[in-house]
Amino acid sequence: MHEMAICESLLDSLRDAARDHGFARVTRVRLSVGQFAGVEVEALRFGFDVVMRGSLAENADLVVLEEPGTAWCFDCSTTVSLPDRLAPCPLCGGGRLRPNGGTDLRIKDLEVV
Repeated sequence: MHEMAICESLLDSLRDAARDHGFARVTRVRLSVGQFAGVEVEALRFGFDVVMRGSLAENADLVVLEEPGTAWCFDCSTTVSLPDRLAPCPLCGGGRLRPNGGTDLRIKDLEVV
């Protein structure tokens, strides 16, 4: 379950930010998770609760903003929303697609004390 490793990396980022910006606690973390990022949101939530125990983000709220997956269709030269990464273009049925959105996991913002 790589979501635990993601949460451990997130904790490292929170510690770095606390050191750089002088805060002691994180009360809320908002993450943007792309549909094509390969992240199971429920596993991420579980990992967050486990990894943040005893840290500056213990009991912090995790808000996950799910971003839709999009891709460029080479057949009809259009960016389209896709239900999954392997779906054909919903406009022309073409299969030559390059994902161009919904592939990232990012920290949107933090609420700190």
